[in-house]
Amino acid sequence: MSTFTSDRPRSKLPLVVLVLILLAALAGAGLYLRPRFESVPPQIAVAPDADVLGVAPLELRLSDAGTGLTSVTVTLTQGGIEHKLAAEQFAQPAGEKTIALALTKLPGVKEGPAVLRVTAADAALFRGNQAVLEKNVTIDVTPPTLELVADDRYVNFGGVGAIVYKASADTATSGVRIGEHFFPGFTGQVKDRPDHYFALFAHPYDTLPAARPVLVAIDKAGNTRELRLAYELKDVRYRKSTIALSDGFLQGKVAPLLADAAASQGTAKEVFIAVNKRLRKDNEDRIAEITGKATPAMLWKDAFAQLSNSKVEANFADQRTYTYNGEAIDTAYHLGYDLSVTRNYPVEAANGGTVAFTGELGIYGGTVILDHGLGLFTLYSHLSAIDVKAGDAVGKRQVIGKTGETGLAAGDHLHFGVYLAGVAVLPVEWWDQKWIDDNITPKLEGRSGQEIAEAQHPAKGQRKGASKRRR
Repeated sequence: MSTFTSDRPRSKLPLVVLVLILLAALAGAGLYLRPRFESVPPQIAVAPDADVLGVAPLELRLSDAGTGLTSVTVTLTQGGIEHKLAAEQFAQPAGEKTIALALTKLPGVKEGPAVLRVTAADAALFRGNQAVLEKNVTIDVTPPTLELVADDRYVNFGGVGAIVYKASADTATSGVRIGEHFFPGFTGQVKDRPDHYFALFAHPYDTLPAARPVLVAIDKAGNTRELRLAYELKDVRYRKSTIALSDGFLQGKVAPLLADAAASQGTAKEVFIAVNKRLRKDNEDRIAEITGKATPAMLWKDAFAQLSNSKVEANFADQRTYTYNGEAIDTAYHLGYDLSVTRNYPVEAANGGTVAFTGELGIYGGTVILDHGLGLFTLYSHLSAIDVKAGDAVGKRQVIGKTGETGLAAGDHLHFGVYLAGVAVLPVEWWDQKWIDDNITPKLEGRSGQEIAEAQHPAKGQRKGASKRRR
């Protein structure tokens, strides 16, 4: 039997296929494992980013955009002793993690220098990438001190009070808090007492009469000292009014204020609510933002001037109910005075200051806002012309524009408002030289609290018209 031997070369195809499969497998494994070989360590941030820590909670913000966080350890070393604040292992890698820490709850921690150390690792192959944040800090759990030097015995509901106080040198922020509002204090305003603070504050129209204002001082570590303020709250009665809306007013004044074309196609009621509620809120938020940025110096002097030859037609904090076809459809507070004069009358600055804003402002139309320092601002709206620009310095009675009927004005007039630290306040006080002489000037002159109290509250009787309520 013969054996047949072929001279044809043996096929190499199976070997080539095998190599290709192997290469594909390696490529797939590389693509799969490549993210695990990333070399970017986690990111660590501490809030507040301060070198003094106290009773305020400390927040750690950890993130890893690659393989994700797998562990974090936080220690505080003081006097050679290491205190463990946190130690976590994550079952599943996390892209972000926030950890709140309270140093005051840690036994053995004392006031003085310490070292904060945060270590975070991610899920990269082998031992993972590691990030370390080490920071020298000072532990301070003692609140600042506060001393009330001069206060107000009477404050109008919706109006303004003034106080003078002292706070220890470690104070970072101080002022008066009432409800949701905060009114900062300023040094360098009281004559011959550069270390004393002067603060204007309000009992806002939208805050309950029973609200309890407190003087607050906070240091860099977040430690807080509070001192309750007491004054007799004078009951200012604000009006309630009803305004009937006409189709002509809704079509000619309200609808054009909506930038959203779709919203302006709704029913008359829907269009009005969109303007009176949503646009009004946007405008008032913008005013609060502008008037919430205080200049730490007094730019005004003496009483503010009412627009010459003007008459008050609408009052501050009037609660208005709007009706359409006999139905009450919305409400709003009127946060200023409407002053009527002749058409296109020159509008004067109520006092010295700096122009903080000019331009169109929704329902307020053409508007100028003046900064008078120490958180005090005045607003002039519905203007037909504006003669100043942002940043200009203006003097009392200087013409800044002309009255008009821009925005949501039904006729030519000036809407005049006074704001303190972003809060609308009762304007009439600032037109009253006696009120300023009784409540503001003595404190700026550095008179003692006893002298001011005797002037405000004579021994023979209570000031006429004062409420019996004490808050």
